[in-house]
Amino acid sequence: MNVTLTTLCENTAGKPGFMAEWGLSILVQADGINVLFDTGGCFAAVRNADKLGIDLRAIDKIVLSHGHADHTGGLRDVLMRTGPKEVIAHPAIWELKYTKRTYEKREAFVGIPFNREELELYGALFTLSKEPVYITDTIVTTGEIVQTTDFEGIEPIFYVKEGDSLRHDLIPDDLALIVQTQEGLVIVLGCGHRGLINTIRHAQTITGEQRVHTVVGGTHLFPKTDEQVDKAISALREIGVEKIGVSHCTGFHASMRLAQEFGDKFFQNNAGTQYIFE
Repeated sequence: MNVTLTTLCENTAGKPGFMAEWGLSILVQADGINVLFDTGGCFAAVRNADKLGIDLRAIDKIVLSHGHADHTGGLRDVLMRTGPKEVIAHPAIWELKYTKRTYEKREAFVGIPFNREELELYGALFTLSKEPVYITDTIVTTGEIVQTTDFEGIEPIFYVKEGDSLRHDLIPDDLALIVQTQEGLVIVLGCGHRGLINTIRHAQTITGEQRVHTVVGGTHLFPKTDEQVDKAISALREIGVEKIGVSHCTGFHASMRLAQEFGDKFFQNNAGTQYIFE
């Protein structure tokens, strides 16, 4: 099966004329359908789609990796192009999500910058599930990712507001998209808040396929220690990942470490990057 991953939004632009924007959006074309995975933070996904000559009306489904604004802020503009579309996500995307760091005086809202009713007026047809959702026989969301490693975890800056109080957000809505191929799994990550390795292991469990060919997207390694990055690299080697293309929340330091370790198996996945697996 041919799989094409086209990155429409990312923190950096890999080619002249493309717009960089903090966030992520990847068009996944496989098994005869087009799935838009995340929508970026604002309007870069739409602008870069135009640059590439991609007609967003051809999108069949939209999948949201989680409810943070840098992955959902472009949804309204995307829907204005696509018309009514099914939007697949975890129900916790609608929690009131905030960040608060020790040096900040107050919390900052980082959740979806639209209400559900507004998006439904623009044609969003929400399918919310904690369980994996099969889009085709070979394309499936991870659903809620089980955390099993001892070196990955949610940073303490993330919160959910309930009334006047804040509770730590374990980001249960963090999910990935899996494409099953004859050469192994192709896994597309949003941010990887629940852990890069946790996500891969979860994908192996729900599909029954142990071979992992390609991992693309945000790995959330930028706030991690050198020891945590080393453990992630060791696990990736143990798993036998053939290609890894990192984006968004990986960070320059972790990206350099991955590039050093994996050589030509590594690529920087910027806005405008098109990865074709045949």
